[in-house]
Amino acid sequence: MSDRLYNVLFLCTGNSARSILAEAILNKEGRGRFRAFSAGSQPKGEVNPHALKELAVLGYPAEGYSSKSWDVFAEPGAPEMDFIFTVCDSAAGEACPVWIGHPVTAHWGVEDPASAVGTEAEVQRAFARAARFLKNRITAFLALPLQSIDRMALEAKLRQIGSMEGSTNLEGKAS
Repeated sequence: MSDRLYNVLFLCTGNSARSILAEAILNKEGRGRFRAFSAGSQPKGEVNPHALKELAVLGYPAEGYSSKSWDVFAEPGAPEMDFIFTVCDSAAGEACPVWIGHPVTAHWGVEDPASAVGTEAEVQRAFARAARFLKNRITAFLALPLQSIDRMALEAKLRQIGSMEGSTNLEGKAS
């Protein structure tokens, strides 16, 4: 087993909900093997309080997160990413910065819980669903034999993970 620490960046447009959830989940579940970050193409500037509440409910750290631009990770001195996952369809369709090191990328679209309307309980359920779908993807990702799989096979596996339950199915929308 390699002692290599992989850097993973989760991207979303606003960097206030889904990407934050994914960052927190991977940092805890993948501790010692992965270091997760999150960013957005048009960051909201603050983390959605429902995302922080869901993290706390699930037993993940719920502090220290910030909504920031993906440009932070394209600057000199930024951590070099091994993997970049878009978790919203709009970020997946945007022109991304050029990433140092040519990381492996995949789209793991999940419905935006921040757009949920209804009672407080209904909105929180939307965040719980998004967190569950992201955790399922991250669990599948953590089970991959990264040291022994070639890039093409890895990319195929990561696309399969992106089509798991709760997928926004970007491919099916683009016709």
